[in-house]
Amino acid sequence: MDSIENKKIAIIGLGYVGLPLAVAFSNKYQVLGFDIDSSRIEELNSGIDSTLEISNEELKYALLDRGKKGLILTSELDRLKDIDIFIVTVPTPIDKNNRPILTPLIKASETVGRSLKKGAIVIYESTVYPGVTEDECVPILEKESNLLFNKDFFCGYSPERINPGDKEHTITKIKKVTSGSNKEVGIEVDTLYKSIITAGTHLASSIKVAEAAKVIENAQRDINIAFVNELAKIFNKLEIDTHDVLEAAGSKWNFLPFKPGLVGGHCIGVDPYYLAQKAQEVGYHPEIILSGRRLNDSMPEYIATEVLKLMVQNEIPVKDSKVLMLGITFKENCPDIRNTKAMEVYTCLKNFHMDVDVYDPWTSPEEVKKEYGLAVITSLEGEKYDVIIHTVAHKEFLELNYKALKKKKGVIYDVKGSLNVVKVDKRL
Repeated sequence: MDSIENKKIAIIGLGYVGLPLAVAFSNKYQVLGFDIDSSRIEELNSGIDSTLEISNEELKYALLDRGKKGLILTSELDRLKDIDIFIVTVPTPIDKNNRPILTPLIKASETVGRSLKKGAIVIYESTVYPGVTEDECVPILEKESNLLFNKDFFCGYSPERINPGDKEHTITKIKKVTSGSNKEVGIEVDTLYKSIITAGTHLASSIKVAEAAKVIENAQRDINIAFVNELAKIFNKLEIDTHDVLEAAGSKWNFLPFKPGLVGGHCIGVDPYYLAQKAQEVGYHPEIILSGRRLNDSMPEYIATEVLKLMVQNEIPVKDSKVLMLGITFKENCPDIRNTKAMEVYTCLKNFHMDVDVYDPWTSPEEVKKEYGLAVITSLEGEKYDVIIHTVAHKEFLELNYKALKKKKGVIYDVKGSLNVVKVDKRL
């Protein structure tokens, strides 16, 4: 196989995962970034990343023509010809019944397969259950290319570990798991990532091992958060502040620092279902994984009910009450609204016939309207509220004048337990 330095690299999918990866590789290689969304390509080529994962300065620098380095962005399929290494970073969501949707992965594999040449390597980063790369994607690559797997072309799997909104643990600073469809390819895939990942790499023994490692990372976090969410329900009944309990328990060196809250997003709220699906296919019903998911999925309704109880206790009429929800993204300091459980809190409150305003300085109002049909407010001037719900811990919310925002008998419910600068009436 040729030297890595001479390989032509294409990143398929330029979202929260693909774009940072493309920019990182462009510092050492000539990289082609491909996305079927032409408007996304147009936005990026203008030097703007709406996901905020890459700064405008970083993006503009990556797009400069630097000879054998740099990034070219396109939605034209013809540009994928003559690529040596394809890296697929498309999303892997679930449907309304919590079943894996592999359609984006299948479509991307079809696209790559039509451009595949002899000797090429296709590396998948999308989170999947063990076996998807070789059992689902490889047959598509073979069919579309008329080439034979592990003879004419090869595969690798290196799961993404992007943490949206995290400016400390960026892509090059997170240790990368790598793998290949044979020993030689595994070493080549590992060498490729090692050239940009300063935190180092871990070469897994097989593609299936790497797939399994990724899917259990988020399943583990999901289960841990479910545990503290269950604790919150118990301690609320015992009239004990959950955060005070966690702070006390956290004084022990090996106590895990998880906090209660909403568990959404494209990873933790989704990936456990991928593992559960595969487990059920082979005849095992995963009790702990699905139990954790059920508990975390129950939290939006629980939070809305707790708000209702708080209102009744403070003699605030529920129907037509004026409510302010602070935050609609799935996590703090990040514009990502995919699979946000804050939206489910909003729906529950509306079912109680409350008049709910949603304010979130991190979101695109147009995107929220398109995705959820919700018109978020863009200013907090001129309104006073019966209830303020701190749903997402954006840094901007620490600076708000809560006294000016709530009515004289108004109450504040803190889902995140992080409003230490203001007196709250109830914490999750």
